[in-house]
Parts: sequence; C-alpha cells; structure tokens
Amino acid sequence: MSASTPQGLPFLKGHGTENDFVIIPDFDGLLRLGPAEVARLCDRRAGIGGDGLLRVVRSARDEAAAALAEQAEWFMDYRNSDGSVAEMCGNGVRVFARYLVHAGLAEPGPLAVATRAGVRHVLVAEDGPDGTPGEITVDMGRALLPGPDDIEVAVGERRWPARNVNMGNPHAVVFVADLAQAGNLYGAPEVSPAEAYPQGVNVEFVVDRGERHVAMRVHERGSGETRSCGTGTCAVAVAAARRDGLDPAVTGEPVSYTVDVPGGRLVITEQPDGRIAMTGPAVLVAAGVIEPGWL
Repeated sequence: MSASTPQGLPFLKGHGTENDFVIIPDFDGLLRLGPAEVARLCDRRAGIGGDGLLRVVRSARDEAAAALAEQAEWFMDYRNSDGSVAEMCGNGVRVFARYLVHAGLAEPGPLAVATRAGVRHVLVAEDGPDGTPGEITVDMGRALLPGPDDIEVAVGERRWPARNVNMGNPHAVVFVADLAQAGNLYGAPEVSPAEAYPQGVNVEFVVDRGERHVAMRVHERGSGETRSCGTGTCAVAVAAARRDGLDPAVTGEPVSYTVDVPGGRLVITEQPDGRIAMTGPAVLVAAGVIEPGWL
C-alpha cells in the first residue's frame, strides 16, 4: 500500500439496508490496496469490519474506469470482504452516492457513478425537514436471463431449480417454502452445473410475503451471508415477475416488487425498456483514521 500519511489513512463506515462497507477516499488514485489489505480492513474482529470496501477515486485516475471518465467523474472501486474484485454492488452504489453528497463532491439530485459493470445513474433525494436522509434510487441497468435452464442449488439433501439472472454480476435465484431451508449460509451453497458460473455466483433464497412482495436471504460470493444485496434484490424481482407471468417489455407497464432483506426493505421497479430502478436508504455511521503502519 502507498499514499498513507504520517497521520494515518482516513476512512468512513456506511451501510445500505445493513449491507455495510468500509469507505476509503482516494481521490487521486494513489492507494494500492491488495486483497490481503482489503480483507484485513473488512475483518469484523481485527479490523474495521464490513461486507466489502468502497474506494472513492476519480475515474480518470484509475485505469479500470478511465474510459468512463467523460460519463462519470467518480469511480466506485468495489471489493468483497475477502479482497476479491466484484463488478457491481447495488447497496454499495447508494452508500457511495451518499458519501459523495456528504463530502461535498456532488449535490442531491442526479449523478453518475462509474463501476466495473458500467456507469450507474443515481438520484439522491433531498433530506427530509427533520434531517432524515432522503432515499436513493439507482438505475441498475437491464437484467440478462442467460442459460442454461437446468441450474440447481442444493443445501444438504434439498435441491431446487434456480433462475440464472445477471445484473452485471451473476445470481442464482431459488424460490423456497421457508427461508430457514437455506441453512446457515456460512459456506457457499452447491450450484450445478459449476461451469455456468466460472467466477462464482451470488445465491438468493426467496419466499412470498404477499402480492408482488417477497423476502430473501443471500449468500454473496466472497462475503458469505450478508444482511442485504442490492443486485440480488433486482435479480429476485425479475425472477419473481417472470415466475408470475409479468414482463414489462410485453405489457408496456412497469412492474414493482417490494423485497424484504434481513437488513430492511428495497423497492425494485422494472420498466418496459428493461431498465431496473432500485430505491432504498443509505446511511453513513462513522468516520475515523486508520493508525499509521497498521496495514
């Protein structure tokens, strides 16, 4: 790692529906955080703790996002808690946008964020009159429903068919009778055929709560079970809509699903053009300085 100062490395902590992140401002792209350093920062006992890490850097100063610099000034360099790189994180984008406004780097209203899955357009609502942070809506792009059609997920002796949904990152969505059937989710559920997801997969277990209302648990690749997964809620809403015979591209009418996660609630709306909007909260909870030399 480079660019740490004698005073230490500033950080913040935030969450979106309790999917929590370490935020590292690195505007000029001077830090070199390797997998081991990210994992140490995200360690809940020996580090700051988080489901992942958000590095805030100008797109023009990072080779992974330089091509997007004219579309989005800021790049969300997202890493899973084990240090692995991920293409996209829906809850992370909301927290990232909240930080930009908090730091005076953006104003409430529309803004663009570069990610490894492309540019995501965000709308940050004004805070309420009592200071309650406004909700944040993210244009999550379009879902892809690639094959194969014979995907299965297994937990112990139970097996279920799964829907393959890609939201810039891969998901296997399973509808179950009871969320407890997902087990403890300490380890990754078995998914077959394995070659369908060469880079691993996020697995969502889903139950119905009412009309266009579902609840889910998720195992995120590289992080284990998390309290929420933004891209996962989008994948779940699309899979639920298709299961229910709803397709906005066919009907010309948008479809919304409320998705409950262990950490809160998100509302997912699929438009007739296929674009998916995710609306929910994002909160900054702390700021501090990492001790010099700790990493």
